[in-house]
Amino acid sequence: MATPIHQARTTLELPFKTPFDWTHLLSFIAGRASAGVESVEGSTYRRAIEWNGDSGTIEVTRHPRKHRLIVTIDGDVRRHQDDLAAPVARMFDLHADPKAIDRTLSADPWLAPLVEASPGLRVPGAWSGFELVVRTIVGQQVSVKGASTIMSRIVQRAGKRIDGHPHEGTAWRFPTPAELAAANLDLIGMPTKRIATVQRFAQAVASDALPLDTPGADPLALQRDMLAMPGIGPWTVGYVAMRALRDPDAWPEADLVLMQAIARRDPSLVKAAQQRARTERWRPWRAYAAMHLWNGVARETGLARGG
Repeated sequence: MATPIHQARTTLELPFKTPFDWTHLLSFIAGRASAGVESVEGSTYRRAIEWNGDSGTIEVTRHPRKHRLIVTIDGDVRRHQDDLAAPVARMFDLHADPKAIDRTLSADPWLAPLVEASPGLRVPGAWSGFELVVRTIVGQQVSVKGASTIMSRIVQRAGKRIDGHPHEGTAWRFPTPAELAAANLDLIGMPTKRIATVQRFAQAVASDALPLDTPGADPLALQRDMLAMPGIGPWTVGYVAMRALRDPDAWPEADLVLMQAIARRDPSLVKAAQQRARTERWRPWRAYAAMHLWNGVARETGLARGG
């Protein structure tokens, strides 16, 4: 249960099961954050939010002693504190059973050292499924850093600056589906076909043809409908299933970094179809296996790669 602490800045305490790798969870989010909309500063995540017509800011950090995250809520959105607990918990994967996940993945000699290095690694969610899908489309065939640069341009081109917002790193509101569908995205550094994919997707969400952030929407139907859209393939759908639809067994097939990580461990497994059988042993936690492989590459290279 979320524990509200009533003070000038409303605070929630959200429990989690240990182990919990907060450091690498934040690092993953930081490398892929929508600049101007969300930020990671030190050990704190922050973003401006809107909820049922009210706006404000959330800050999330780990309690120094308890097995809890501390969520500080500023602004009028504080009146919805009870409603905000669930989306924050989903975003930071607080309902995961890390011991069960780690036990399964540690049985594989490829993953055992990665799990030992990062016990309790979580799959980060997203505050907005719509925002995440846009980021995922933008990230097709470009580096993580390159995708972040383009996302910053989209925010400034189609989003809205929040007047008087106290934190420069979160002073923008991500565009709504309707705003993004109608925006002029020429010359933002993205191929014309990919711009068309972004705006086609935004229009589908704006018209409710794709109820991505609607509670109770069928996740399998959403994946099927996204996959049917031109410009959206299995990698995008698998990544969105991991982070927005919260499928613990989702696998972003054809992710170049994951494919390279597998091929390094077994050079006979080069193609996605060949690798598919190898990933079967990681069920039902393939999304966590992907996180461990990405995390391992990030530790080796010092760069955010994959996803």
